[in-house]
Amino acid sequence: MTAIVDPKIFRDYDIRAVVPDQLNKEGLLRIAEAIVHIFKPKNIQVGHDMRVTSDEFYAAFVEKLSELGVDVVKLGLVSTDMLYFASGKYDEDFALTISASHNPPEYNGIKMVKKGAIAVSGDSGIYEIRDFAVSDKKAEAMKETKGEITERDIMNDWIDHLLSFVHPGKMKPFNIVIDTGNGMAGHFMPNLEEKMPWKVTRLFYELDGTFPNHVPSPIEEKNRVDCTNKVLETKADVGLVFDGDGDRVYMIDEKGRTASGTVMTAIIAENLLQKNEGATILYNAIVGRVVPEIIKKHNGKGIRVRVGHTLIKEAMRKYDALFCGEHSGHYYFKSNFYADSAIIAALLVLELMSVNNKKLSDYIDEYEKYPASGEINFEVNDKEKTMKEIESEYKDKANSVDWLDGVSVWFDDYWFNVRPSNTEPLLRLNVEADNKNLLDQKTAELIELIKSKGGKPKE
Repeated sequence: MTAIVDPKIFRDYDIRAVVPDQLNKEGLLRIAEAIVHIFKPKNIQVGHDMRVTSDEFYAAFVEKLSELGVDVVKLGLVSTDMLYFASGKYDEDFALTISASHNPPEYNGIKMVKKGAIAVSGDSGIYEIRDFAVSDKKAEAMKETKGEITERDIMNDWIDHLLSFVHPGKMKPFNIVIDTGNGMAGHFMPNLEEKMPWKVTRLFYELDGTFPNHVPSPIEEKNRVDCTNKVLETKADVGLVFDGDGDRVYMIDEKGRTASGTVMTAIIAENLLQKNEGATILYNAIVGRVVPEIIKKHNGKGIRVRVGHTLIKEAMRKYDALFCGEHSGHYYFKSNFYADSAIIAALLVLELMSVNNKKLSDYIDEYEKYPASGEINFEVNDKEKTMKEIESEYKDKANSVDWLDGVSVWFDDYWFNVRPSNTEPLLRLNVEADNKNLLDQKTAELIELIKSKGGKPKE
């Protein structure tokens, strides 16, 4: 059968494809060859998620790597943050998992890192993999004999690692609703729950790549409804909603409100700074103003950085940062090999709630002090030109303007950021203000301005 490898499936941070239209098994084997040709690993850890095609892809990938003389350690079912942990904990040169994150059922793909959970991105190999995979080139085997295939169960080490971030004895016996969306968090959460005093109401823990209940993409409110309703019905203290590969989590308070990435970042920063006075905390360019305020209040050093997991992991190492929070729900930890983990983030929030005897709603009330628009996307023809035109409209009146990540414009009582998508012809607008009236006014003003420059709002 002919290999199908659509060049468009290679993204800045991973590979995601509609199967089999954009990627079939033979195409996957071309990607395996490309990884061996470019990175020349002597050994690789390989895992997979619960998607319908993941078992077949996993088996084929392992066998192809072995044929190419690479020793393969089979991890079996892993969440993406389990893969990052395995890459940091063990000695293999490379680690990857067959996964398409939170995408719908017809998708599959690959997430990969070098030893030490060092990200592989568009700048460090993904586009080279693409160019080789769509060519007629052949990879040379790493040795004349087939690579050895072994298995490794990392679950106990993973749970011990998670527990190292908190004091389980300080954890209150919360009543928690946890929705894993038939995704990978349902694989490890039962093992963690055994170590916690919680009473857990489980939603959709069965691993099922058809996603019969909802798509495991909690960034969309409709995919949080089941958990929110169950929290209210059971009068639970808190709800957790994970995405498909388990590396992102949204927390819901007892009133049914979702804690934003800004609120989560502020809570986690407070917890960690109480244990690590003077530490450096990073936050991305879209996170709200309360985060640097909390970092300063707790005697930390805050540094604002660009959006994107590869850039953040590089900045974490550069600044020897303890933690970084993103507006999108990714949270990175120095002691997690500078990689992101949803469950570590949730544990740290629950620990601070326990120690301070506060509800999640108390933190949302306290830290959601600046109303925000959320991300509004526009299709544009010339991203750079449009951003410069926006800057020229405001720079004479603004307190300051910076181009850390797109253009950010700062005033006494509001600020906004307009930044380009790395993968699409989109500009993303975020606005934050001192009050709701001002937020609505300035958001409407900016939407009209971007539309006047040819931007088309995108749902």
